[in-house]
Amino acid sequence: MDAALGPPAKMAERREDLTPMLSQYVELTERYDDALVLFQSGDFYKAFCEAADVLARICEVTLTEREDSTGTYAMTGVPIDNAESYVEKLLDAGYRVAIADQIEDPDEVSGVVERAVTRIITPGTLTEDELLGGAENNYVAALAAEDGRLGLAVLDISTGDFYATSTDDRETVRDELGRFAPAEGIVGPDAPDLFGADCTVSPVDPGYFHHGQARQRVSEYFSVPDRLLGTAAEIRACGALLSYAEYARGGEDGRLNYLNHLTRYDPREYMVLDAVAIESLEIFERRSVTGGADLTLLDVIDETACALGRRRLTEWLRRPLIDRDRIEARHAAVGELVSDLQTRERLHALLADVYDLERLISRVSRSRADARDLRSLKDTLDVIPEIKAELAGADTALLADLHDRLDEMDDVRGLIDDAIAVDPPTEITEGGIVREGYDDRLDELRATEREGKEWIADLEESERERTGIDSLKVGHNAVHGYYIEVTDANLDRVPQDYQRRQTLKNAERYYTPELKDREDEILRAEGRADDLEYDLFVEVRDQVAAESEHVQAVADAVATLDVLVGFGTVAAERDYCRPTFDDGIHVEGGRHPVVERTENAFVPNDTHLDEEAFLAVITGPNMSGKSTYMRQVALIAILAQAGSFVPGESADLEIVDRVFTRVGASDDIAGGRSTFLVEMSELATILESATDESLVLLDEVGRGTSTTDGLAIARAVTEFVHDEIGATTLFATHHHELTDEAAGLENAVNRHFRTEREGGDVSFPYEIAPGAAAASYGVEVAGVAGVPEPVVERSRELLDDRDESRPETTSSGSGGERGDGPDEELAEELRSLNVAEMTPIEALNALAALQRRVE
Repeated sequence: MDAALGPPAKMAERREDLTPMLSQYVELTERYDDALVLFQSGDFYKAFCEAADVLARICEVTLTEREDSTGTYAMTGVPIDNAESYVEKLLDAGYRVAIADQIEDPDEVSGVVERAVTRIITPGTLTEDELLGGAENNYVAALAAEDGRLGLAVLDISTGDFYATSTDDRETVRDELGRFAPAEGIVGPDAPDLFGADCTVSPVDPGYFHHGQARQRVSEYFSVPDRLLGTAAEIRACGALLSYAEYARGGEDGRLNYLNHLTRYDPREYMVLDAVAIESLEIFERRSVTGGADLTLLDVIDETACALGRRRLTEWLRRPLIDRDRIEARHAAVGELVSDLQTRERLHALLADVYDLERLISRVSRSRADARDLRSLKDTLDVIPEIKAELAGADTALLADLHDRLDEMDDVRGLIDDAIAVDPPTEITEGGIVREGYDDRLDELRATEREGKEWIADLEESERERTGIDSLKVGHNAVHGYYIEVTDANLDRVPQDYQRRQTLKNAERYYTPELKDREDEILRAEGRADDLEYDLFVEVRDQVAAESEHVQAVADAVATLDVLVGFGTVAAERDYCRPTFDDGIHVEGGRHPVVERTENAFVPNDTHLDEEAFLAVITGPNMSGKSTYMRQVALIAILAQAGSFVPGESADLEIVDRVFTRVGASDDIAGGRSTFLVEMSELATILESATDESLVLLDEVGRGTSTTDGLAIARAVTEFVHDEIGATTLFATHHHELTDEAAGLENAVNRHFRTEREGGDVSFPYEIAPGAAAASYGVEVAGVAGVPEPVVERSRELLDDRDESRPETTSSGSGGERGDGPDEELAEELRSLNVAEMTPIEALNALAALQRRVE
């Protein structure tokens, strides 16, 4: 976050000379000295002095000067109607923004209008639709430490999603932060800053994290915090986060009344997908947009119909389950929807009419909803009975449970329908928002207003008849009110009861005592009606806000149903199969869910790994399909445990506790780390954290150093994973010597991607097969990739020269791969040794003799 601006020094020095408005501005900048204050003045938000310079520079608006008794100072402003676009630029530049709104009606105040900061906008506390940028969650997180544990709390202020956990392991916290990807974080005293580079870490009052204050804050929202939250660290994190959220609301009472649920969870309840795995598997974002469609797993699996469902789908992909019963309950529901096309399509159509209930009720509870928001809420609730009817005959437990959880909320629907106009204006203080018939007092006032306007509408015709002036007009403007206009040519025919109101260039405007009485009557009725309408609207909004917990429960059920319907659509339309669970990973005809959507012809491949053979060393040229295949296996596991069917003919899977990926790295220039160092750091995490229930993807481990060092690391890693961890592992490599290692390990197998060669050309069938690859075909792949032909030809010449300069050798088990190694004579002698019949000392002596010959 950028440095705080604080109060303008020039103004603060001469406070006694400031106008009341500027004195108010200085007071607010002192109170919110960690933010850039946008100060409402009419239809603009303004800033002065240093803040004006910042606003003008970042938002590219004109900087002007203002002069008064205190001197000359900078001033600029942005229109309120388009303020969000400017706020977004300030946030991107690292500033908090404090919105100081007028909280009094200027027409009813003599003197300076009172202003107050109504909200403080930071990256993690956004609630404005224009700033949120879509349906995705926008989290702010808090880290606290106590008794050797780290407490993590995560909150989406726009929806009310609130989670807490604690652990004594920093890496687990990093994993969870990678999972939630908060936009902003706060850190308590003694807690480490574990937030990544993409997260804004904001300074806060350390008192927020004080255990007593934090516990009190949690207890104001949720009873018995010690029972709800498992550790003191969790209480401190949750309490601090609630205080920060209230601070962002501004004003004296920043309470978030719509926060009804706090979910305490154990990270071990879900498959762990850290930031590295999420990025490398391209679950939510593409790592590269070169070639092919710019699609992610979320893009191709998302057939949800509403914002609620898309957020829930994202949550399920970030946190796949490891509880078999819960997974299979989702699969059963998806299976029922797959088999019933009509129900699935009707549900999808109904869900498409659902507005974002979570954000709607959040706005209602924060008193920021307008009349159209209430109508949108009612329109969505009107769909619930139809959705519920479609689920009435559900066979599976999960769909039946969703049916029971869908409260039709007749009272709320009826209240909004009775009270709020069908197509209300967005402004809630100028009338037209309360439905006729809802309130007798309002109806009387509107009738008086309407009758008065009808009398005035008839006045023009009656006055033309009375005066004989055919061009006479009756009109109205905001300054002078109602008038009768007569052109100069007809002034001699003006009746004596006309009283002059305004002189124009070619006409005069008049009023009559009766017209003035009618005008006063209309204005009184209109003003009282507008005020009464606003009061009635606020009453209705408050009554709806009181039902926020019920609305959120409906939203939760709708979100889950939307994802299940989407999963059913994907499974039916793309020939996904329902996975089963046992030991090992056995997939027939598996497909990569993203790649198959971007290529005309995708070649399916089988996967068979179990306790007898849980480590597969995969060889083959670049471009032959190794990386796609490994990611395919991981994505099938993730989809299955998220509750989806999977792309394949059949899939019998083991439930994995975590997916680890070491499949490509880049330099961390800012951190001063090379590609190789990044790779080794990721590798260290895998070797320290993987279990025999994990799925590990390793791609070209050891590339960033010499061949000798790289091969040594690759072999050592293979042995360690096999002997010490026992994780289901796919290890792609160009070190063909590693195939010898796999051949000598009890629970390892060699697999390769076939290459077809005809003359000087190579092609890739993208098929996996038993055994090791015969060669890497690096020169041929260079040609396919578009390397200029002279370079390719010269590479072939150099390769031939090298091969002719030394005896041809093969790496055992590699099918003819050429490389460094003993000459053929030495190899033949080694083969002739009868190791089985040699004593240990004879074997050592023979080995020493061979070693001397090599040296």
